[in-house]
Amino acid sequence: MGAVPLEAVIFDWGGTLTPWHDVDLPKQWRVFAREVHGLPVEDPDMPADDLAEADSLAMRIHAAEERAWSRGRESHESASIEQILADAGVDAEHDRHHLALAAYRRFWEPHTHTDPQVRPLWEGLHDRGLKVGVLSNTIWTRAYHREVFQRDGVLDLVDGDVYSSEIHVVKPHPEAFLAACAAVGVEPQAAVYVGDRPYEDVHGPQQVGMRAIWVPHSDIPESQRVTVDVTPDAEAHELLDILDIVDGWLGR
Repeated sequence: MGAVPLEAVIFDWGGTLTPWHDVDLPKQWRVFAREVHGLPVEDPDMPADDLAEADSLAMRIHAAEERAWSRGRESHESASIEQILADAGVDAEHDRHHLALAAYRRFWEPHTHTDPQVRPLWEGLHDRGLKVGVLSNTIWTRAYHREVFQRDGVLDLVDGDVYSSEIHVVKPHPEAFLAACAAVGVEPQAAVYVGDRPYEDVHGPQQVGMRAIWVPHSDIPESQRVTVDVTPDAEAHELLDILDIVDGWLGR
Protein backbone atom coordinates (compact mmCIF):
# COMPACT_ATOMS: atom_id res chain seq x y z
CA MET A 1 0.00 0.00 0.00
CA GLY A 2 1.09 3.55 -0.65
CA ALA A 3 2.13 5.99 2.04
CA VAL A 4 -1.28 7.73 2.04
CA PRO A 5 -4.09 5.68 3.63
CA LEU A 6 -7.12 4.97 1.45
CA GLU A 7 -10.09 7.20 2.25
CA ALA A 8 -12.46 6.99 -0.74
CA VAL A 9 -13.52 4.88 -3.70
CA ILE A 10 -14.94 6.77 -6.70
CA PHE A 11 -16.88 5.02 -9.45
CA ASP A 12 -17.59 5.38 -13.13
CA TRP A 13 -21.29 4.97 -13.96
CA GLY A 14 -22.07 3.45 -17.40
CA GLY A 15 -20.57 -0.03 -17.78
CA THR A 16 -19.48 -0.04 -14.14
CA LEU A 17 -22.29 0.78 -11.72
CA THR A 18 -24.82 -0.13 -14.37
CA PRO A 19 -23.95 -3.22 -16.44
CA TRP A 20 -22.78 -2.75 -20.03
CA HIS A 21 -25.58 -2.87 -22.60
CA ASP A 22 -25.29 -2.86 -26.38
CA VAL A 23 -27.63 -0.03 -27.37
CA ASP A 24 -28.93 1.04 -30.80
CA LEU A 25 -27.66 4.60 -30.44
CA PRO A 26 -29.34 6.07 -33.55
CA LYS A 27 -32.68 4.68 -32.32
CA GLN A 28 -32.60 6.88 -29.21
CA TRP A 29 -32.87 9.91 -31.46
CA ARG A 30 -35.48 8.34 -33.77
CA VAL A 31 -37.62 7.93 -30.65
CA PHE A 32 -37.00 11.58 -29.77
CA ALA A 33 -37.58 12.92 -33.29
CA ARG A 34 -40.74 10.95 -33.96
CA GLU A 35 -42.22 12.24 -30.70
CA VAL A 36 -41.37 15.78 -31.81
CA HIS A 37 -43.41 15.13 -34.96
CA GLY A 38 -46.18 13.32 -33.10
CA LEU A 39 -45.45 10.01 -34.81
CA PRO A 40 -45.44 6.49 -33.32
CA VAL A 41 -41.99 4.96 -32.97
CA GLU A 42 -42.93 1.94 -35.10
CA ASP A 43 -45.75 2.08 -37.67
CA PRO A 44 -45.53 0.41 -41.11
CA ASP A 45 -48.32 2.72 -42.40
CA MET A 46 -46.58 5.93 -41.41
CA PRO A 47 -46.62 8.56 -44.22
CA ALA A 48 -43.27 8.52 -46.00
CA ASP A 49 -42.84 12.31 -45.93
CA ASP A 50 -43.49 12.50 -42.19
CA LEU A 51 -41.13 9.62 -41.56
CA ALA A 52 -38.38 11.15 -43.68
CA GLU A 53 -38.60 14.50 -41.88
CA ALA A 54 -38.44 12.88 -38.44
CA ASP A 55 -35.59 10.57 -39.40
CA SER A 56 -33.65 13.48 -40.88
CA LEU A 57 -33.90 15.23 -37.52
CA ALA A 58 -32.79 12.06 -35.75
CA MET A 59 -29.73 11.75 -37.99
CA ARG A 60 -28.78 15.38 -37.32
CA ILE A 61 -28.95 14.85 -33.57
CA HIS A 62 -27.02 11.59 -33.75
CA ALA A 63 -24.31 13.32 -35.78
CA ALA A 64 -24.15 16.16 -33.25
CA GLU A 65 -23.79 13.68 -30.41
CA GLU A 66 -21.02 11.82 -32.25
CA ARG A 67 -19.18 15.12 -32.74
CA ALA A 68 -19.52 15.87 -29.03
CA TRP A 69 -18.11 12.51 -27.93
CA SER A 70 -15.32 12.81 -30.50
CA ARG A 71 -14.34 16.18 -29.03
CA GLY A 72 -14.34 14.53 -25.62
CA ARG A 73 -11.85 11.89 -26.75
CA GLU A 74 -9.65 14.36 -28.60
CA SER A 75 -9.71 17.58 -26.55
CA HIS A 76 -11.56 16.38 -23.42
CA GLU A 77 -14.28 18.99 -23.93
CA SER A 78 -17.54 18.12 -22.19
CA ALA A 79 -21.07 18.47 -23.54
CA SER A 80 -24.65 18.37 -22.31
CA ILE A 81 -27.78 17.06 -23.97
CA GLU A 82 -29.00 20.65 -24.29
CA GLN A 83 -25.84 21.62 -26.20
CA ILE A 84 -26.12 18.60 -28.49
CA LEU A 85 -29.75 19.33 -29.33
CA ALA A 86 -28.94 22.99 -29.97
CA ASP A 87 -26.05 21.96 -32.25
CA ALA A 88 -28.52 19.84 -34.24
CA GLY A 89 -30.92 22.77 -34.62
CA VAL A 90 -33.58 21.44 -32.27
CA ASP A 91 -36.06 24.06 -31.09
CA ALA A 92 -36.19 23.73 -27.30
CA GLU A 93 -39.34 25.86 -27.31
CA HIS A 94 -41.23 23.44 -29.57
CA ASP A 95 -44.51 22.46 -27.92
CA ARG A 96 -43.57 18.75 -28.08
CA HIS A 97 -39.98 19.15 -26.87
CA HIS A 98 -40.66 17.96 -23.32
CA LEU A 99 -42.67 15.00 -24.65
CA ALA A 100 -39.71 14.09 -26.86
CA LEU A 101 -37.30 14.27 -23.93
CA ALA A 102 -39.62 12.04 -21.90
CA ALA A 103 -39.74 9.51 -24.77
CA TYR A 104 -35.94 9.59 -24.98
CA ARG A 105 -35.68 8.87 -21.26
CA ARG A 106 -38.15 5.99 -21.55
CA PHE A 107 -35.94 4.52 -24.27
CA TRP A 108 -32.94 4.58 -21.92
CA GLU A 109 -34.73 3.40 -18.78
CA PRO A 110 -34.07 -0.35 -19.28
CA HIS A 111 -30.36 0.38 -19.76
CA THR A 112 -29.85 2.42 -16.58
CA HIS A 113 -30.54 -0.05 -13.79
CA THR A 114 -27.91 -0.18 -11.08
CA ASP A 115 -26.03 -3.46 -10.62
CA PRO A 116 -27.53 -5.29 -7.60
CA GLN A 117 -24.03 -5.62 -6.11
CA VAL A 118 -23.72 -1.84 -5.75
CA ARG A 119 -25.63 -1.44 -2.49
CA PRO A 120 -23.80 -4.20 -0.57
CA LEU A 121 -20.50 -2.95 -2.03
CA TRP A 122 -21.11 0.64 -1.00
CA GLU A 123 -22.36 -0.42 2.43
CA GLY A 124 -19.19 -2.50 2.82
CA LEU A 125 -17.03 0.48 1.88
CA HIS A 126 -18.81 2.68 4.40
CA ASP A 127 -18.39 -0.02 7.04
CA ARG A 128 -14.63 0.25 6.38
CA GLY A 129 -14.76 4.01 6.95
CA LEU A 130 -14.40 4.86 3.25
CA LYS A 131 -16.31 7.49 1.32
CA VAL A 132 -18.14 6.65 -1.92
CA GLY A 133 -18.07 8.91 -4.97
CA VAL A 134 -19.25 8.93 -8.57
CA LEU A 135 -17.58 10.53 -11.61
CA SER A 136 -19.26 9.97 -14.97
CA ASN A 137 -18.69 11.11 -18.52
CA THR A 138 -22.25 11.93 -19.46
CA ILE A 139 -24.44 14.32 -21.40
CA TRP A 140 -27.23 13.85 -18.88
CA THR A 141 -27.97 16.13 -15.95
CA ARG A 142 -27.01 15.63 -12.31
CA ALA A 143 -30.74 15.50 -11.49
CA TYR A 144 -31.33 12.65 -13.96
CA HIS A 145 -28.47 10.53 -12.59
CA ARG A 146 -29.59 11.15 -9.02
CA GLU A 147 -33.12 10.09 -9.96
CA VAL A 148 -31.66 6.81 -11.24
CA PHE A 149 -29.77 6.24 -7.98
CA GLN A 150 -32.86 7.17 -5.98
CA ARG A 151 -35.04 4.79 -8.01
CA ASP A 152 -32.57 1.97 -7.40
CA GLY A 153 -32.22 2.64 -3.68
CA VAL A 154 -28.55 3.67 -3.50
CA LEU A 155 -28.55 7.48 -3.53
CA ASP A 156 -28.28 7.61 0.26
CA LEU A 157 -24.84 5.96 0.03
CA VAL A 158 -23.28 8.54 -2.33
CA ASP A 159 -20.96 10.95 -0.51
CA GLY A 160 -20.14 13.06 -3.56
CA ASP A 161 -20.79 12.97 -7.29
CA VAL A 162 -19.56 14.83 -10.37
CA TYR A 163 -20.96 14.61 -13.92
CA SER A 164 -19.06 15.89 -16.94
CA SER A 165 -22.20 17.65 -18.20
CA GLU A 166 -21.80 20.13 -15.32
CA ILE A 167 -18.06 20.77 -15.71
CA HIS A 168 -16.03 21.80 -18.75
CA VAL A 169 -14.01 18.60 -19.20
CA VAL A 170 -14.47 14.85 -19.48
CA LYS A 171 -12.31 11.96 -18.31
CA PRO A 172 -9.39 11.41 -18.66
CA HIS A 173 -8.68 15.10 -18.10
CA PRO A 174 -7.03 15.49 -14.69
CA GLU A 175 -9.47 18.21 -13.64
CA ALA A 176 -12.37 15.76 -13.76
CA PHE A 177 -10.68 13.49 -11.21
CA LEU A 178 -9.60 16.40 -9.03
CA ALA A 179 -13.22 17.60 -9.00
CA ALA A 180 -14.43 14.14 -7.97
CA CYS A 181 -11.88 13.95 -5.15
CA ALA A 182 -12.91 17.40 -3.96
CA ALA A 183 -16.56 16.31 -4.01
CA VAL A 184 -15.83 13.60 -1.44
CA GLY A 185 -13.29 15.70 0.46
CA VAL A 186 -10.10 13.69 -0.08
CA GLU A 187 -6.74 14.15 -1.74
CA PRO A 188 -6.19 12.12 -4.96
CA GLN A 189 -3.50 9.97 -3.35
CA ALA A 190 -6.10 8.80 -0.81
CA ALA A 191 -8.61 7.72 -3.46
CA VAL A 192 -9.10 4.89 -5.91
CA TYR A 193 -11.13 5.06 -9.12
CA VAL A 194 -13.17 2.16 -10.52
CA GLY A 195 -14.14 1.96 -14.19
CA ASP A 196 -14.37 -0.17 -17.32
CA ARG A 197 -12.29 1.84 -19.83
CA PRO A 198 -8.47 1.74 -19.78
CA TYR A 199 -8.00 5.22 -21.26
CA GLU A 200 -10.59 7.13 -19.29
CA ASP A 201 -10.69 5.06 -16.10
CA VAL A 202 -7.14 3.77 -15.60
CA HIS A 203 -4.88 6.27 -17.37
CA GLY A 204 -7.06 9.18 -16.21
CA PRO A 205 -6.96 8.70 -12.44
CA GLN A 206 -3.36 7.50 -12.38
CA GLN A 207 -2.34 10.87 -13.86
CA VAL A 208 -3.32 12.60 -10.63
CA GLY A 209 -1.96 9.99 -8.22
CA MET A 210 -5.12 7.95 -7.70
CA ARG A 211 -5.11 4.19 -7.79
CA ALA A 212 -7.25 2.54 -10.48
CA ILE A 213 -9.34 -0.62 -10.44
CA TRP A 214 -10.32 -1.86 -13.89
CA VAL A 215 -13.62 -3.70 -14.42
CA PRO A 216 -12.85 -5.48 -17.73
CA HIS A 217 -16.25 -6.76 -18.84
CA SER A 218 -17.63 -4.05 -21.16
CA ASP A 219 -17.78 -4.61 -24.92
CA ILE A 220 -16.63 -1.11 -25.82
CA PRO A 221 -17.09 -0.30 -29.52
CA GLU A 222 -13.88 0.12 -31.48
CA SER A 223 -14.85 3.69 -32.40
CA GLN A 224 -14.90 4.63 -28.70
CA ARG A 225 -11.56 3.08 -27.79
CA VAL A 226 -8.36 5.06 -27.33
CA THR A 227 -5.18 3.01 -27.35
CA VAL A 228 -3.14 3.53 -24.22
CA ASP A 229 -0.41 1.55 -22.46
CA VAL A 230 -1.53 1.34 -18.84
CA THR A 231 -1.55 -1.17 -16.01
CA PRO A 232 -4.37 -0.95 -13.48
CA ASP A 233 -3.54 -1.26 -9.82
CA ALA A 234 -6.11 -4.07 -9.60
CA GLU A 235 -8.87 -5.78 -11.59
CA ALA A 236 -12.39 -6.56 -10.39
CA HIS A 237 -14.44 -9.02 -12.43
CA GLU A 238 -17.44 -8.46 -10.16
CA LEU A 239 -18.12 -5.29 -8.22
CA LEU A 240 -18.02 -7.09 -4.87
CA ASP A 241 -14.43 -8.13 -5.67
CA ILE A 242 -13.55 -4.53 -4.82
CA LEU A 243 -14.04 -5.22 -1.11
CA ASP A 244 -11.26 -7.84 -1.16
CA ILE A 245 -9.01 -5.50 -3.14
CA VAL A 246 -9.62 -2.65 -0.72
CA ASP A 247 -9.09 -4.93 2.27
CA GLY A 248 -5.65 -5.77 0.91
CA TRP A 249 -4.80 -2.07 0.64
CA LEU A 250 -6.16 -1.43 4.13
CA GLY A 251 -4.12 -4.31 5.54
CA ARG A 252 -7.20 -6.13 6.81
